[in-house]
Order: sequence, then structure tokens, then C-alpha cells
Amino acid sequence: MHPAFSVIFLTTLIGLGQGLFLALYTGEVYALFKVLPPQAAQQFYGVGSLLSLVFLSLGLFASFFHLGRPERAWRSATRWRTSWLSREVIALPAFMGAVFLYGVAHWMELETPVVYLGSVGLSIPMIIGAGATLLCFTLFVCTGMIYACLKFLQEWHSPLTVLNFILLGGASGFTLATAFAWFTAPELVEFYGVWAIILTCAALVTRVASLIRNNRLKPKSTLQTAIGVRHTKVVQKAQGFMGGSFNTREFFHHMPLAVVRSVKWVFLVLVFPVPVVFVGSGLASASVALLVMAVAFQYAGLLAERWFFFVQANHPQNLYYQSIA
Repeated sequence: MHPAFSVIFLTTLIGLGQGLFLALYTGEVYALFKVLPPQAAQQFYGVGSLLSLVFLSLGLFASFFHLGRPERAWRSATRWRTSWLSREVIALPAFMGAVFLYGVAHWMELETPVVYLGSVGLSIPMIIGAGATLLCFTLFVCTGMIYACLKFLQEWHSPLTVLNFILLGGASGFTLATAFAWFTAPELVEFYGVWAIILTCAALVTRVASLIRNNRLKPKSTLQTAIGVRHTKVVQKAQGFMGGSFNTREFFHHMPLAVVRSVKWVFLVLVFPVPVVFVGSGLASASVALLVMAVAFQYAGLLAERWFFFVQANHPQNLYYQSIA
């Protein structure tokens, strides 16, 4: 498939924002049960929620560059009963609204418990955060299922697609939370750093599993089935026209195989071992520079990973449009 850079930035940026929010709320839940020390509501949760909203907003803004008629974008939500894209269009602003309310509640320091579950008191931000967490995972599923539901694209049609969206977003968010905590909550740096390493390693396992799976796939279509001819030997000489078309532009990447293979190894290095080494070294040496570098290198790797994700998908129509002349 042809990789649309607007969608690459959309999926990676909102994944980063989702992962950062999950990190913030995880820290708050741990603090609720006295596992972690409580943090300043405004400085940590309020500013952290704002940072998460920034990434979510940038992702939403990037998505408009993929639209032919942006003024009609609202119509994409009308097919929510059958379309995962429509569900994503609804889930994203709903999640953003929940994160905004979560941040405002912390900024206003509404920390007094209003509901008790046994001996545990839940404040307004905790309740809003629980709803936002549900919306966060809903958004992850909707985004992943846009691609996983396409049966004719075998490389995407797998539960690993959704799982990779969740783990890669979570890993990048916790890596960012590690660097963010250095400035706002130093006592949480080790907690977030360890979880960032765990999630990155888990994402490595599932992403490598998807690569192995995709490498073993055998095309279900042939040149014969593509054009509806049952002859045992069919050779394409031309596709009927000399110029390009929407089909030849949008359903094939037109990149040399060497480039595709190189990008695969680039993202495998940048997304996984590099941030693990930087976060581990940053924790050991108390170096904020290494933690910031981990965020930067991992996000650059995620851009390459998402580009490869689109390029690797082989549309069956390419069997027909494989030769211009």
C-alpha cells in the first residue's frame, strides 16, 4: 500500500498521547493504593494531561491532510454501526474531551473523595480517569481494527495488528512519561522507566511475531483469479494504458525492495533496543538527556515502523496492475 504520511503522523501521535495518559492514570491508581507517593495535582497531572492533549490534537490535525474535502469530515462519523473508521472518529474527540476534563479536575485540585469503594475513596479526577481509560482502549481498538478488519490484506488481518497498536502506543507513552516525570515528579522516574522497558520489550515480541507471520503468508490470489481467466499460463504484457492511475498510485508504494528492507531494520533498532538502552542508562546514571533521547529516537522509529506497516500490505489488485508496458 502507499503510505500516507498524514495517517502515519495521526496514528503515531495519538498513540503517544494515549500512552502518556495511561501512564499518568496508572501512577495515580498506584498512589491511591499507597504503592507510589502522591503527586502535585497541577504540576504533574494537570500539565501531563495538557501534554497528552497536545499530541492528540497534533494527530487530529494531521488527519485532515488525508481528506479530499475536509469540510465534510463530520460525515465520516455517520457510519458508526458498520465502520471502524467512523467509530474512531467518534472515539478520538470523546477521549480528548475526557482527558481535558481529567486535567481540569486536577488543576482545580478536586481531590476530595466523593465515592467510596470499601475503604478506598475515589475523587472526581479518579472517576473521570477511569472513563478516559476505557475510551483510550476503545480508541486503540478502533484504530487497529480499521486495518485488521480488511480480510483481503492478509498482512493486516490479524489480532496482532490491534495488539501492536496498543503496545507501541503504551511503550512510547511510558517512555515519554519517564522523561516528563524527571521534571515534575522525580520519585516516579524509576517506576515509569521500568514500565517503559517492559512495554517496549513486549511490543518487540508482538511486532516480531507479526513480521514472522507476514513473511510466511502465501497470496490467496493469482494472476488468473485477478482477471478471471482459468488458463494455466497467463503472462501480463501491459495493463491497457501507459500512464498511472489512482489504483497504481494508492495501492502500491513504488519503492525498491532494498529500501523497504532497510526501513524494517531501522525501526526494529530505533523503536526497541535503542530506547531500552537509553532509558536503562538514564536511570542508572540519572541523566535526563538520555531519557529525552530515548523519546526522540523511539518516536523516529515509530514513524519508520508505521511507514513499513503500510508498505508491507500487498493489495491483491497489484496482480493486475503490475506492469505498465
